[in-house]
Amino acid sequence: RGRVLGARVARAFARLDPALAAVSPRLCLTASNSQLSTLIAVVDTENFTLAARALGHAQPTVHRAISQIETEAGQQLFERRRNGLVPSRAALRLAQAARLALAELAQAEADLAEIDGREVGQIVVGALPMARSVLLPQAVAEFRLLRPQQPILVVEGLYDDLLAGLRCGDVDLILGALRDPAPIGDVVQTALFNDKLAMLARPGHPLVGAGTLTAQELVGQNWVVPRQGTPSRAQFDAFFAALPGGGPQSVIEAGSILFMRELLARGDFLGCISEAQAVAEISHGTLQRLDVAGHWSNRPIGLTLRADWVPTQAQHLMLDKIVEVAGLLHAQ
Repeated sequence: RGRVLGARVARAFARLDPALAAVSPRLCLTASNSQLSTLIAVVDTENFTLAARALGHAQPTVHRAISQIETEAGQQLFERRRNGLVPSRAALRLAQAARLALAELAQAEADLAEIDGREVGQIVVGALPMARSVLLPQAVAEFRLLRPQQPILVVEGLYDDLLAGLRCGDVDLILGALRDPAPIGDVVQTALFNDKLAMLARPGHPLVGAGTLTAQELVGQNWVVPRQGTPSRAQFDAFFAALPGGGPQSVIEAGSILFMRELLARGDFLGCISEAQAVAEISHGTLQRLDVAGHWSNRPIGLTLRADWVPTQAQHLMLDKIVEVAGLLHAQ
């Protein structure tokens, strides 16, 4: 137990001490857990009152904690403005280091509970749209058979938001489409399988069974497509790039297969989405795949993790189940 705890504590302080010393060497001796938690809350909310509400503290308590840190630092960490507080770069760096250090200590608690045979420590999975339909539900179901009480939180959101959560320790892993190149140097990506896009329509749509369709024949349709900035949207736009007039003019941006399915059922809309994301709808016949001329590039689907992350045994097991299920689905 001592070795396990010592390793995690060493990792926590290896993150925290350099950030504290960069602000003021005295903070390495004086900064408390309560003060660092308050700093994180104020950085997040940019407001003393909102930070106090998030922490369940009185507003003067929050104000006093920040004033104490600033006094020890010998500098202001927040610029006071009429509409709120603006954290300095030093405050942002310190809050980031504090988040990761606290996350490391939380993992220490999970490691010690593992020794005692207890299931402690929430696993937080950032789920991009493609992961939500089949892969992640199957992996979680199989994980639950082995860990019936392990807390699990599945966070759905935009890639940039999930990436920010991953980098600060609020999210343990992201499952979904990988980026090329990797978005930043402190994360690593592991490909599990390749996916491709599918163009879809409701059963009975005039274009279902109409043979191989060209970009020229599809450009005038009403489309439901992923939002700008996603790999899927980039491929969709590239399909029409050679047309003189550009891509479709009637476009609704939505990344949800549920929304797409329901909208397509209500008219002659077409959808473009990850084939893996729509596998249930295609197999059940609620959506039909169109035969489209051209070749879709494969998109790597996989895991995005912090580069220096050391998972707990439970987190390792979740990763193993995701990899195992992805291999089985891809083999099919």
